[in-house]
Amino acid sequence: MINAALVNIDFGNIDFQASLKELRLLAISAGAHPVLTLTGRRSRLSATYFIGSGKLEELRRGVQDNNINIVIFNHILSPSQQSNLERALERRVVDRTSLILDIFAQRARSHEGKLQVELAQLQYLSTRLIRAWTHLERQKGGIGLRGPGETQLETDRRLINERIKILRRKLRKLQNQHSMQRRQRKENCTLSVSLIGYTNAGKSTLFNALTKVQAHAADQLFATLDTMSRRVYFRGAGNVVISDTVGFIRALPHQLIAAFFATLEEITHADLLLHVVDASSSVFVAQIEQVNNVLHEIGAASIPQLLIFNKIDQKSELENSANLVERDKYGNITRVFLSAQTGQGLDALREAVTEVAINSEAFKLNQNQH
Repeated sequence: MINAALVNIDFGNIDFQASLKELRLLAISAGAHPVLTLTGRRSRLSATYFIGSGKLEELRRGVQDNNINIVIFNHILSPSQQSNLERALERRVVDRTSLILDIFAQRARSHEGKLQVELAQLQYLSTRLIRAWTHLERQKGGIGLRGPGETQLETDRRLINERIKILRRKLRKLQNQHSMQRRQRKENCTLSVSLIGYTNAGKSTLFNALTKVQAHAADQLFATLDTMSRRVYFRGAGNVVISDTVGFIRALPHQLIAAFFATLEEITHADLLLHVVDASSSVFVAQIEQVNNVLHEIGAASIPQLLIFNKIDQKSELENSANLVERDKYGNITRVFLSAQTGQGLDALREAVTEVAINSEAFKLNQNQH
């Protein structure tokens, strides 16, 4: 069991309690056992230790008294801050980026997913002080050192950069294969629909419900890393290709966005985005904003999207509502309320997708050809 101390500092710019809950879920997802939580409020970070000297001493005592193996910060640390903290605490220190990368390393299943995770980890390592952990007890594996981080930790920057070039070449080849598949779909005038959303919003459960495929779905962060696509027949609209995609999260590491572009590119070529929202979350508005920020970053902000409020079975005021569809002043569907788990509202979603499909260019071209 890896005993962890969690550090979450309130700078006043996010819902602090929600971010603390998310940090705990991330730590557990990585295989840590949160034993100690250190919180505080600051207006600005310390350039040396990120936290102030008083908090550092409090953390140092807590680490010693609670048999802590690793300290996890819910923030992005500079290489020097990480190194300084490790010397002061005599424990390995992991920041938010490294923690998320580690979870991705555990969850990657496909060849493409593993390549993308390795690329992201090596890009992250190349910006770190590679030998920052040599003063600590050497542990093979563990949070922050899993996957390529374990074998590449002591190699020099030149070897890491060579490996990065090889991985990019392999991923470009896979990107070209994806492009050919998309061109074939366009030629067949098939509507392309991508499920997007904050991690653990229920995208994979909804994908399974729509496609009758048993893709991996679990109540955990980043259960899905690999894009899965299935062709589904919608009465009145014909064949529609639905794709399940990786979930987004606040402060998604830039290394991941860059490395996973081969996967995220599927989103940028979709005709419609089904933006799945966890209606039971107290911070779903902020989560919607975070997803839209990533869409803007990858060039998919202009693609039409429907907001799908999932998990209404966990919100009585939504579950008992007779109106499962909302429209704008022009009569266009903007929101659908459903429970992918119980099936309530799925017919409303199918009707909504059919309505969008009928009005799409792909459908009109298909009708003209026949």
